[in-house]
Amino acid sequence: MKFKSVVSVFSIIIIASTAFLLSWKSQPKSSQKEEPTSIELHLDSKKTFQLIDNFGASDAWSVQFVGSNWPLHKREKIADLLFSLENDESGSPKGIGLSLWRFNLGAGSAEQGEQSGIGDEWRRAESFLSDDGSYDWNKQQGQVWFANAAKNRGVKELLIFSNSPPVKFTRNNKAYTSNKNESNLNAEQVKDFAIYLADVAQGLENKGLKVDYISPVNEPQWDWADGGQEGTPFWNSEISSLVKELSRQLDEKNLDSIFIDIAETAQINYLVESGDKKGRGDVINSFFNKSSTNYVGNLNHVSPSVSAHSYFTTSPFAKMVEQREKVNSAIVKIPDLHFWMSEYCILGDNNGEINGNGRDLGGMESALYMAQVIHSDLVVANASAWHWWTAISAYDYKDGLVYIDKNKNDGNFYESKMLWAFGNYSRFIRPGYQRVSLNGVNENKLNKDFVYSAYKSPDAKKTVLVFINATPESKEVNLNYEDSFKYSKIESYVTSEDSDLERRVLFINEQLEIPAKSVTTFVCTME
Repeated sequence: MKFKSVVSVFSIIIIASTAFLLSWKSQPKSSQKEEPTSIELHLDSKKTFQLIDNFGASDAWSVQFVGSNWPLHKREKIADLLFSLENDESGSPKGIGLSLWRFNLGAGSAEQGEQSGIGDEWRRAESFLSDDGSYDWNKQQGQVWFANAAKNRGVKELLIFSNSPPVKFTRNNKAYTSNKNESNLNAEQVKDFAIYLADVAQGLENKGLKVDYISPVNEPQWDWADGGQEGTPFWNSEISSLVKELSRQLDEKNLDSIFIDIAETAQINYLVESGDKKGRGDVINSFFNKSSTNYVGNLNHVSPSVSAHSYFTTSPFAKMVEQREKVNSAIVKIPDLHFWMSEYCILGDNNGEINGNGRDLGGMESALYMAQVIHSDLVVANASAWHWWTAISAYDYKDGLVYIDKNKNDGNFYESKMLWAFGNYSRFIRPGYQRVSLNGVNENKLNKDFVYSAYKSPDAKKTVLVFINATPESKEVNLNYEDSFKYSKIESYVTSEDSDLERRVLFINEQLEIPAKSVTTFVCTME
């Protein structure tokens, strides 16, 4: 009896267990907790793409006040956030290590004050050129301070850009045009403007600031007739004449190492099409096709790059990819020409994907969107440089890396997640690095929520991987690479809602984990 009772008990247990397992297996898969599947990726460092020139941002418009008036310790901290290559005691970066700084060469609307017609004084700018034609090198002190702060923290390249010629050279004596159908630069003063640009480059060099690039025109496709800021339209023929004259002036002053950056188109599609801006678009063909009357590609000082802004071409994602494929197709047809994405911030409503209005300091929505644009520009368009618009913003808009109170003399400053997400690229992918192949199986090029790219150092001792995971789940990656690679150390740097480029060291054979809603960089160092 005792034996039979035991058998009966076991029989009941087995039957009950079998029934439970059959019941569990019959449930829909969505109700079962499955182990995450690792993503297999292959790194091929022998398959190479573009060399990286730099990552940058501009000093417009707040730096003119912050750099000259704000307390020194606050200026220094903001400069550290933008330029520093140092790490804190935990090994995490103190800043995002920009490698190029953009200096806004003002047109003199600040000296005109309210008479300038530009209502917001923060969007006016001083000029080194005085009314009598002399130069006052004590102007733009705040911008000079930040340019020096960048230099002292290891930023190697300085670019000066002009939104408008000095008011002394404009048709209406203002820094924006009165007639949207013509450039505001007096035709008789093209040479004067070119001399001025070369003089400023030389003047800054005398102050210890070596200029590497001059960008003489900015977004020439827009009309710039509303007085919202300094600006003027230009026609391609006018740009060509100005660039030729500027190249001559740089030669005369023996400024041999300065390159001219053209043409800062308002949208990247204007590189390859005219659209509604006939005579101001189709920039690649106009300036770099030898049969064009506007050809300048043979000039010593013209940079072997063409620049454009990514505004209004970033959504929906399929359109972003399509536009950048067109740009790359046009670029590769011109020997040795490469593409710079020279200005971007989040503007407009982007087809409902994200709105440019409102600061986003702590959330990852803006940071992830920004990172997706960077990825598309680098991987689809093969951009060799990527520049943010305003490094320091006083506005309630998604246009800043560091935000400040709109106070000319003092105030608080605030870090944004866009700052640190940009740092996932700028801090680790240094000038001279080269993008290499990083691929999975059956990849969908229109997948925007989990994307990745890879870059190797000039000596091939380091490989940098950047992942954007916009999904609500973490991802695990198995990285496969050549047998000749022997990484001695792998470090990850995570930007998420809880982390700002937070560092940790991985075991060599450890799977790569990419947290949910994060931008994550892995730095792999060889023995």
